[in-house]
Amino acid sequence: MKKMVIASTSTLHGGAYLDYLLPRLSTHFEGVKTLVFLPFARPGGISHDAYTAKVQEAFAKIGIEVVGLHTFANPNQAVREAEALFTGGGNTFQLVSQLYALNLWASLREALEQGTPYLGCSAGSNITGISMQTTNDMPIVYPPSFETLGAIPFNLNPHYLDPDPSSTHMGETRETRIQEFHAYNSIPVLGLREGSWLEVEGDSIRLMGPLTARWFVAQEAPVELESGTTWPRKDASKT
Repeated sequence: MKKMVIASTSTLHGGAYLDYLLPRLSTHFEGVKTLVFLPFARPGGISHDAYTAKVQEAFAKIGIEVVGLHTFANPNQAVREAEALFTGGGNTFQLVSQLYALNLWASLREALEQGTPYLGCSAGSNITGISMQTTNDMPIVYPPSFETLGAIPFNLNPHYLDPDPSSTHMGETRETRIQEFHAYNSIPVLGLREGSWLEVEGDSIRLMGPLTARWFVAQEAPVELESGTTWPRKDASKT
């Protein structure tokens, strides 16, 4: 039975890394002594060791030890045997490419289905959807496929931004980009604003945090969803 926290971001403006989520993570990871961290998204090109050290500092605040997956001789075995898993943010193309290179998808799906507690932030949240095609990231590397975990029955757009009415920028908005995606794809997309997250228990999904999220279905008008909204949704056409 899946047990996941899927967050738009790891850090809110003015806050420390993961601080806004730590109260929730202390219960999400209750009883966990050691967490395996997937550092492959490498934000800003940070090294795996440096990224893991940053995560270790955050989780030390709630008494959890962190070990980077890159340090294991057998990454698949490490994922299958992990007490808990965290995939951090960064570049989704880089993350997905590395997960394919290490052939980790089956092990990750198995761990999630068996109930291994999982945290994803940003890129680590993107990979929980059906595909990574609604990421905001630049394609700095070329993964073999855009297909991802499919742990939730839709795609995410983390760091979702609303148009700024005071801006003179006349380029495309996030909403425009998602509409472009829906010109060629039918997968629903959730625009997840910073400070919001999803909680997954088995097949049940709940929107959490202080903000609404924006729900996009192909050939339909976008809908604002209140915090506390759950999936599966009552209207089958919007699931």
